[in-house]
Formats: sequence, C-alpha cells, structure tokens
Amino acid sequence: MQCENDSSLYTDRSFEDLDHHRFHSIGMASDRGVGLVSGYQAACQDGRWVCDRFHEFQDLFERRCQLERKAYAAIAKEDKAAHTFHHAKSEANLPKRLQQYEHAHHACEQAMARYDQLDILLHLLRDALHLCSPFGQLRTVASVRSELTLLLSLIEEINDPELPKLLQPIRSHLDDIFSPFEQAESIHADLLELMPGQIVDALVLAWHHDHLSYQSYGKQKRYHQHERQQWLDFAEGLLDHQFEPLKTLVFEKLDAVIQASSLVEMVNALIRPYLNSSKGHITQETLNLIMFYHNHRRYKGGKRQGKAPIELLTGEALEADWVDLFIQHAQEGSPGPSLASSPSLELVPHCHEPTTPSETPASQVSIEPHTESDIPWLAMDAQAA
Repeated sequence: MQCENDSSLYTDRSFEDLDHHRFHSIGMASDRGVGLVSGYQAACQDGRWVCDRFHEFQDLFERRCQLERKAYAAIAKEDKAAHTFHHAKSEANLPKRLQQYEHAHHACEQAMARYDQLDILLHLLRDALHLCSPFGQLRTVASVRSELTLLLSLIEEINDPELPKLLQPIRSHLDDIFSPFEQAESIHADLLELMPGQIVDALVLAWHHDHLSYQSYGKQKRYHQHERQQWLDFAEGLLDHQFEPLKTLVFEKLDAVIQASSLVEMVNALIRPYLNSSKGHITQETLNLIMFYHNHRRYKGGKRQGKAPIELLTGEALEADWVDLFIQHAQEGSPGPSLASSPSLELVPHCHEPTTPSETPASQVSIEPHTESDIPWLAMDAQAA
C-alpha cells in the first residue's frame, strides 16, 4: 500500500476527537457462581458480565490430563506385557503371553489416540478463542461460533464416554462465551472509521503478539516480541507522525476487552497458602496487612514493572518502598481506613508449624523480616489492581 500523503489515510473525523471515541466499559469475568454474578449485576446494572473461559473449559482440560495419565499407564502395561512375552520359559505359555501383549498393545494404541486427539483439538479451541486471528483480523461472533461448533463436534466423536457429558453444559453457555467477540466487532468497526483496514490489521497483530509475549517464555517469548516489533514497524512506516496516538488507541481498546478473571485467580492463588495455613484463625488485621502489601509493593516484571497497584489506581508515585511506608504508617499511631479495624496489628513470620499467641502490646508493631523473600504476606488483594 502506497500513499502520497498522510491525509489520504484517514477519514474526515478529527484525530483530536479520538478520546471521545475510545471504548470504555465496566465489566467482570467470573465463574457461574450464582451469588457472585447476582451481586455484580445488582451493583453494576450497566456493567458487562463475561463467563470466565478457564472455568468454562476447565473440565475438558482436566479430562485431557486424565487421558494423558491413562495413556502412560497403558504404555507401561504394554511394555510389561512385551517383557513377559520375551522372557516366557515355556513354549506352552507363548500363545497366552502373545495374546496378553496384543491386548495390551491394542489398549495402548486406543489410549494414546484418545489423548492425542483431545490434545490437538483443545489446542485449536484455545487458538479459536483469541480475539485476533493469525492473519490480524479481529474475530467475529459468527466465525467463532462456527469454529467452536465444529471443534466441539469433533471432540464429541472421540471414543471417550465422559466427553459428551462435559460438552453438554458448554454448548448451553455458548452465547455467554461470545461476549468478548461482540466487543471486538464493535472495536473493529470504530477503528475502520479512523484508518484503513491494512493498518488496523497490522496494529491488531502487534497487540496480539504483545499480549501473547507476556504469557510466553524463552524462544516463544522472543518470537512474539519479534513479530510485535515487525508489525509495529510496518504500521509506523505508513502512519508516520500519527503512529504513536493510533497505536496507543488500538492497544487501549483491545486491552479493555474482558475475557477472563485472571487477576482474581492470581489473587486467590497467592493469598490461598496464607489462608490455608491459618484456617479458622484468619483475622481482619492479617487481611488488611495483605491488602496493604499488595497495594503498595511494586511489580518486578511484566508491563507494570516498577509500578505499585496504588500508583496505577491514583496516578501518584509512591515515595518509598512498601516496608518503609508501613513502618511510617505504624509509627504515626493512627492507622488509616485501609488498615484500621482493630487497635492491634502485628507482623509475624509465616511458617508451617503452630505459632504461639502474640504478646506484643497494642501500641507496638513487630517487624522481623528484612528482605522481601522473608516477608510472609506475599499475597495480593484486588482492591487497587
């Protein structure tokens, strides 16, 4: 694509008005817990609820793990049958041993085929749920419905009696699964009003590889980073001085699409060990301390590296590390609303052995760890994520 001047790339819409056309939405992704969904819908009547893809397809991926274990067990049985046949000492036992081996071999072939088929189809299913196709186009509801319908039919044909049972609830929830792609269609229409489709596709592909780079490691991560830069360079060559604001616009729009409750699951995963170690004895002070740590500690990696959740929420930079801020907060003797629920607050090292009740006076705070690896409250709260 060649353009004589920049003005031929855009419609008559003023680029200065782009902020008025940005996609803003309030939404939440979660499992189908009745209380959770009802509470959200009551609190955010205009918000969008999205079914979490992890929970929707979790049973299928767990079934894949089960079939994998069965396949390895079948391989072991076949190997044992082959070993028994080769070491048969009596010719009279050879037919019996051969029959046992053939039976084990047939069972092994079936077990491996079931696993391989489901594994391949689940990889295709996962790719079909990406907002962006491999060609840089945002997927539509119709295209995703067609792909999922076909993939679910192929999964059902696998010789496994458990799979039809697992597919039944997924089929009944398909409309909820398509919610993010409805947003993607709307975003695509908005972007086409601002720039040609070729540039939209290039920036969408750049966002796609940028998104995947944070979920990958090693060679795969470097591949996505390379592809992202290639498509950004391509778009920049066509857009010139308009590149940065348009790139920011596309990335912000696509980042706003809610697809999964990854943040909540991350919080649950990190906080769970501390809750499990003190079942029935967790206090509000401990929860407040976890919340303070999460809100004020800085990310060590990812797109938010060097920023604390509270900084991202307020836009104001923290003046010190979270430990120093906590000590300062404690020394002031007047806990704020984020920590206050009781006059007593103590930090104790986390260990797997029972601890004795603290004898620290209410006016004192004991802080023993001196490095972040020693801090026992490495859990996260979603308040300021």
